[in-house]
Amino acid sequence: MTLALVPSLSGSGREMLDCSELDTVERFDAWTDAVSRSFVPLTADLPDGFTPAGFDGALVSQQLGSAEISTVTGSAVSVRRTQRQIARADPGFIKLGLQLRGYSVITQDGRDAALAPGDFAIYDTSRPYQLDFDDSFRMFVVMFPLESLSLNHRQLSSLTASRFSGRRGLGAITSSFLGEMSRQLDSDSLGRGFQVSDAIFELVAATLGERLDEATSGDENAQRRLLLARIDQHIVSHLGDSRLSVTGIAAAHHISVRYLQKLFEEQEETVRGRIRHRRLEEARRDLLNPSLAQRPIAAIGASWGFEDAASFARAFRKEFGVSPRECRVTAHN
Repeated sequence: MTLALVPSLSGSGREMLDCSELDTVERFDAWTDAVSRSFVPLTADLPDGFTPAGFDGALVSQQLGSAEISTVTGSAVSVRRTQRQIARADPGFIKLGLQLRGYSVITQDGRDAALAPGDFAIYDTSRPYQLDFDDSFRMFVVMFPLESLSLNHRQLSSLTASRFSGRRGLGAITSSFLGEMSRQLDSDSLGRGFQVSDAIFELVAATLGERLDEATSGDENAQRRLLLARIDQHIVSHLGDSRLSVTGIAAAHHISVRYLQKLFEEQEETVRGRIRHRRLEEARRDLLNPSLAQRPIAAIGASWGFEDAASFARAFRKEFGVSPRECRVTAHN
């Protein structure tokens, strides 16, 4: 059976599936289909001794900027993503799973993360993984592109299927913040601003960075990679500030301007070039967003740090080969 998520009556972009409203014989297939549609194609299996007629579950989901947030509940089940499914469709997303009720084990890259309520782990949809729930559960899931965290694949692969405790350090702050988001999502839609997703990424990036810092202390090359990731995250967090500068970035990370420039030279890029590229990407995303179709183009440019409309238009054309107006018209026609 195939059953898509049902849009909320509020028209907020929040979608829901409640299996209790379906016949018992339909619930497991409906839940499996909804989870695959909301995330990435997955396979769900019931443990030995369990039948589809005894399954119950629900899913509520909403898009927030580049992140998809969802609260998933269900009976005992095993969910896996296979190499064959990845070969058919690989959007390259990262998922963060926060255990809210029950217990789970997330397996990827030869590691197992056993999660109790409040704990969380990240996993990569580009590689096989499995989640096992041996009883009824509730989990909050955030799915987002890797570039949102400014981590490279090597750094990510050292963190997948590793348990982050929700009871101490930055992990406790992240767990509390995401848990509150889940509670709000259950009752109503969250604000549609991209600021919410930015807040998620900043907090998650800081938490992952803390773990990387612990794991790479004493490794000079790893420390440089981590510093570069933190600088890139700083740039992403301040793109809308027209005062963002090479000098200010260096000062914020307690390094010299020359050392900052050297880090980027090793990446065959410049600091100003990275800032400009990121700003233009964000501006293009807004120009393609139907909900912002009435917002003046100059205002969009200004919101991403371009104080002058003419310079914004020139930079945009140089980057993408079309003007901001042509980009918007093509997308909305």
